[in-house]
Amino acid sequence: MDHSTGKIRVAIFGGSGYGGSELLRILLFHPNAEIVLVTANGHAGKAVSDVHKNLFGLTNLRFVAAPEDMSGLNDIDVAFFALPHGQALSQIPHLPKSVKVVDLSGDFRIDDAEVFKTFYKLDHTATELQNEFIYGLTETNREEIRNAKYIANPGCFATATLLALAPMVKSGLLTGKVIVDAKTGSSGSGAKAAANTHHPQRMNSFYAYKPFTHQHVPEIEQYLRAVGDFANEFVFMTHSLPVSRGIFASCYLETSVQLANEDLEHLYRHFYDGSFFVRIVNGSPDINWVKNTNFCDIAVHSSGKQIVVFSAIDNLVKGAAGQAVQNMNLMFGLDETTGLVFTGSNP
Repeated sequence: MDHSTGKIRVAIFGGSGYGGSELLRILLFHPNAEIVLVTANGHAGKAVSDVHKNLFGLTNLRFVAAPEDMSGLNDIDVAFFALPHGQALSQIPHLPKSVKVVDLSGDFRIDDAEVFKTFYKLDHTATELQNEFIYGLTETNREEIRNAKYIANPGCFATATLLALAPMVKSGLLTGKVIVDAKTGSSGSGAKAAANTHHPQRMNSFYAYKPFTHQHVPEIEQYLRAVGDFANEFVFMTHSLPVSRGIFASCYLETSVQLANEDLEHLYRHFYDGSFFVRIVNGSPDINWVKNTNFCDIAVHSSGKQIVVFSAIDNLVKGAAGQAVQNMNLMFGLDETTGLVFTGSNP
């Protein structure tokens, strides 16, 4: 920490993508943080605001290439990694031990190296460090996060799904199959253009992808087992929405007892009591009301033993950079809402 300013000294590795852009947007105005390093090998030397036009006039930062010798970064308090899957694996082990880490990729989310290889098509090369990573689903894991040095920030689909399911799993009332139908905007595929994110293809289309093979499936199942006694059959299906931002998840559940709607709402409100960023709403969430915010809106409905839970988040904020900053706040003893209280727009 910079003792002259009292601010947390921050490095962002991978600042040119959407996740890096959102980290910059949030942290530039965080009252307790100072960005001192932001890397983007392909844009080294360029002004940050030349790449992220929304930041024009707001920062004099320039991108640099990632340093070859990571051991020299002793003046950094926390490093955010917003790199493609597989890259943090080779860089984080070489950081000074004094530097805390929040990794936004999937590199340290899955405990089993073989499962990681199956879903990410990569060999895990830092298994000795895996046990030191804490899963960063803030609302359900606060105390461990406060004392953590390394955080594996959850995936965007995982965040929306786990926040929707955690209260029911914790209750012990779930029985039968759990089905999650989740939809995401195109920014979830990253800033690099691809066939499935090309505007003419995406904006007039709707389709499913990665049936039974999405990389967030083992992450979700692993953490549900940590929340409670979860051994249910789990079906998870992802779809492409013709929008740029937002995730909407519809979760279909069965319970061992009949739950009146007011009892179900009470269960969720009690579980998230004190969680500023989880809002229990009437009817249905709407991704328009959570876009550009760190909120997760949840609605619950019951009919006898049948339950449906809806959740909506901004995939780049609550599903990535916002939750990462929320975790940083806890790691440094700050109120978790610091620098993150901003609303969506209407309309």
